[in-house]
Amino acid sequence: MSTATARRLKLYALRHLHLRELLHRPGDGRRWPQIPASELVWALLMGFVLRETSFHGVEALVRSAARRALAVARRFGEDTLAYFTERLDPTPIRAFLVRIVRQAKRRKTFGPWIGLALDGTSAGRSKDAHCSLCRPFFNADHELCGHHHYCSLLSVVGTGLSLPIDVEPYGPDDSEAAASLRLLERALPQLGRRFADYVVVDGLYASAPWLSKLTAWGLPALVRLKANLPQLLAAAQERFAAAPPSCHIKRGRDQVELWDASDFDPWDGLPWPTVRVVRYRQHKPNGEVVEAYWLTNLAWQRVGTGQLYDMAKSRWEIENEGFNDAKNRYGMAHIAHHHANSVLVRWLHLLLALNLERLYRLRYLHRGSHPPWTPMELLRQLRLSLCPLSPDTS
Repeated sequence: MSTATARRLKLYALRHLHLRELLHRPGDGRRWPQIPASELVWALLMGFVLRETSFHGVEALVRSAARRALAVARRFGEDTLAYFTERLDPTPIRAFLVRIVRQAKRRKTFGPWIGLALDGTSAGRSKDAHCSLCRPFFNADHELCGHHHYCSLLSVVGTGLSLPIDVEPYGPDDSEAAASLRLLERALPQLGRRFADYVVVDGLYASAPWLSKLTAWGLPALVRLKANLPQLLAAAQERFAAAPPSCHIKRGRDQVELWDASDFDPWDGLPWPTVRVVRYRQHKPNGEVVEAYWLTNLAWQRVGTGQLYDMAKSRWEIENEGFNDAKNRYGMAHIAHHHANSVLVRWLHLLLALNLERLYRLRYLHRGSHPPWTPMELLRQLRLSLCPLSPDTS
């Protein structure tokens, strides 16, 4: 296995992901740029890969002796990054993120079933409102506690490799459902009707208008069934409580009981002939039992009960490989510059850095019989490659 360096990572991105097009035409809106946009975009990407979560951290990298090893030709300050991201058009990087996942599918990077997960989260907190994306939040006594930034994320799941595709922020007068709808309406035409096999979402999206939209787009839906559909949930609980499990499966060390029925009545406004409901009881080795209900319009002739369970579990990828990684490792919750466009552009560069790191580590470096590197192993290798050699004083 060859040693990973920042220059080799950039060469991989240029040759295999065709990053040169984005570096040369990133949507730079500056009127009189002094620093080339390609240098700034690459520095932002490497900042995320190296887990430098602030513009000040990126400035420290490009002003240090590690700048040449970082494959950045010019020095600049954090104010340059703030000015640049305020005026950067997010459209080119969004198109490039879609291009990456389409290219991954063409190269057989994914498994036989490709899912899309959609969910919302908060990312970045401040005491006062500073931009149009600051959304107030209140305690139980309806007292203002501060402001959060919220967004909806779309990601490829269920394939063995989670790749985020796009993010859509929403502000004080917006909602997760509206932001997620804008996200899908923008991303699905670019991905293509046949890109994904299903969409997996939480119970918030279990509404007739939402599911009607997915049906019109030709995408089967897999939705968590919760108390917001009380009649369907009660009917499923009553039927499955009196019936033995449809099947038993084993996933790792867990034993799973599954109930499956495809003849529940749709509610008003839902354009499905029937609703299929699956219940699972997951028994863990420590005695813990996890139970959940899911509804879908995927026919049992196409997707078996065990496969449907795996699809439902793939929703956790957007939590673990999406939100948890982005916030805890790559600084999504840190607001580097409090400007609405800067926040959005920074989130999009974060998604691109995640895709770059995962494709490089799991698909390019993982060639042969050796185990794949962990994210921390790759990070250590990249950081060591930036260290200038000490002079030999012997």
